[in-house]
Amino acid sequence: MSDPTYALGKRTIRRHQLRELVPLADTTIYDMEQRGEFPQRFYLTARCVVWDLAEVEAWLEERRQASREKAIRRAPSPDVKLRKFRPVKR
Repeated sequence: MSDPTYALGKRTIRRHQLRELVPLADTTIYDMEQRGEFPQRFYLTARCVVWDLAEVEAWLEERRQASREKAIRRAPSPDVKLRKFRPVKR
């Protein structure tokens, strides 16, 4: 039987499915949501949190394009000389 909501692309995913698609820590995702950089979760019930699959896929595509265009700056390499434990001496 055909589900009309599935045909329209209105699918939701739960946290474990999100982790399969987006390999980021829960705290990173939460922080990005708070800053408006990641699709917002919403509650189906008081204990069930979901994300809109289409929004997450669109976010992934935006990140892919930004990466190809070199719009995402990489984090700088750490200065190993400044480490407190086992500093590199040269």
